[in-house]
Amino acid sequence: MNAQQAVVLLSGGLDSTTVLAIARSQGFACNCLSFQYGQRQAIELERARTIARRFDAARHLVLHIDLSAIGGSALTDAIEVPKDRSPAEMEQNIPVTYVPGRNIIFLAHALSWAEVLGAADIFLGINVIDYSGYPDCRPEFLDAFAKMANLGTKAGVTGTPFCLHAPLMYLSKQEIILKGMELGVDYSLTHSCYDPVGDRACGRCDACRLRLHGFREAGLADPALYDVR
Repeated sequence: MNAQQAVVLLSGGLDSTTVLAIARSQGFACNCLSFQYGQRQAIELERARTIARRFDAARHLVLHIDLSAIGGSALTDAIEVPKDRSPAEMEQNIPVTYVPGRNIIFLAHALSWAEVLGAADIFLGINVIDYSGYPDCRPEFLDAFAKMANLGTKAGVTGTPFCLHAPLMYLSKQEIILKGMELGVDYSLTHSCYDPVGDRACGRCDACRLRLHGFREAGLADPALYDVR
């Protein structure tokens, strides 16, 4: 492989798939990293595998971390997923779909793999516009993690610092979708729902409502299958 190596966090959702398309368009050899972490929406892993193949990923690693043993989130525990919330309601508090420490855990593993691969670049799909109040989706968090990464790794202290890329950080969902369409992303392959009904998205959780709103704003039909729209 002659292309510059990068690790791309790939959940199988709309945002991470768009990030993969961006990294690939920039000429990186993309090593995709996904997690089976005890999430109720495990269908996203099936989508991640398909998407990694579709984008000719250099590698696709799926790590198993049982965060359901810790619990504390509607995505990993017996806690009801909020439904039918307005944008104003979504912005009021950190929702119960927040998974404690998830992005810290995911980035730590991405960092470890990147160091083994000799990859200085890590891509992830966090976003401060449509982020549902998650504290680990803010630029302050990413800046702090990057500093820690370069203080606590062999690569960082020997002159090969890591660069964390969050190309969607300041984009609206509409802008993300339009960017992905420009890069040829097939959004019918992606899954965003927090509480799917079989292989269909619920259409009512925060993630579904943000996604549907983004497609409407972009003037496009969402190709995902929904139980309720």
